Amino acid sequence: MKDTKDILKDNSQVKIMAILNYTADSFYDGGKYNTPEKFFQRAEQCVKEGADILDIGVASSRPGAPLIEPQKEWGLIQPLLTAVRKQFPETLISIDTYNAFTAEKCIELGADIINDISGGQFDKKMFDVISDHPSIFYVLMHTSDIPERMQQKTNYQNIVNDIQQYFAERIKALENRGFYNIIIDPGFGFGKTMEQNYELLERLEEFQIFNKPLLAGLSRKSMIYKKLNSTADSYETLIGTIILNTKAVMKGVRILRVHDVKENVILKTIY
Repeated sequence: MKDTKDILKDNSQVKIMAILNYTADSFYDGGKYNTPEKFFQRAEQCVKEGADILDIGVASSRPGAPLIEPQKEWGLIQPLLTAVRKQFPETLISIDTYNAFTAEKCIELGADIINDISGGQFDKKMFDVISDHPSIFYVLMHTSDIPERMQQKTNYQNIVNDIQQYFAERIKALENRGFYNIIIDPGFGFGKTMEQNYELLERLEEFQIFNKPLLAGLSRKSMIYKKLNSTADSYETLIGTIILNTKAVMKGVRILRVHDVKENVILKTIY
C-alpha cells in the first residue's frame, strides 16, 4: 500500500474524489455503471480526467435506503477493488462502507481510505478495525441516523456546535486507539434540512478547529436541485455543484467528492 499521508494531509491543493457507484439505486447515477465493463470504463475515465481518489461504493446511502449486509457488500466489492487496484496502482482508492468486515477485507486488498458515512455508528467494530491499520485514512462523516431514518432526525440545538461535538468525541476515541489519519466530512444531506445544509456551508471554516483535512460531498444533491426547481441530472444542477464546491474550497475544504470529475477538476488548478 502506498503512503497516503503526505498527499491527503497536504492542504496546499484541492483533491478530487470521484464517485464510483456500482449500484442500481443511487440518487443520481444509479444503474449507469452497475456492470463490470461500465464500471471499469468509468474508473478509467475518472483517472484520465484528473481524479486523485476513486471512491468505490456498492450500496446506496440516499435517504430511505436500507443498509447492506457485510457479506453481500464484500462479494460485490472484492472483484471491483482487485481489478481497479491492479489497473491504477498510483491512484488512491477509497471504499465507501460502514461495515467493519468490508473495511478490513478491503484494507487487506490495498484500499487507501475507508469512507464511512456513519462515523462508526452503524458498526461498533469499525474503530477497532481502523485503528489496527494506522497507515490508512478514515473519512469520519456526520449523520443523525441510518439512511432509513436520518431525515426524521434533524433537530439540533446549534447544528455546527452539535456536529463539532460529534467529531470531537469520535476523533478522541480514534486517537485514544492510536489512530490519527482522520478526514472529517460534515455530511451534507445526511440528517439535515435544506436550510441546515446551507448553514453548514456558510460555516464550514469552523470545522478547521480540528486541524484535520476537510471533505465535502455536495455533488448534485437535493439541496442544489430542489433550490433550482430542477433535477439531479440537469445542467443547472451541475453548475450549482461547481458553485457550491467553489465556496467550500474557499472555506477550507481540500477534498471534493464529485460525480463530474472533468467539470470540477479546474478547482485544483485555481486553488
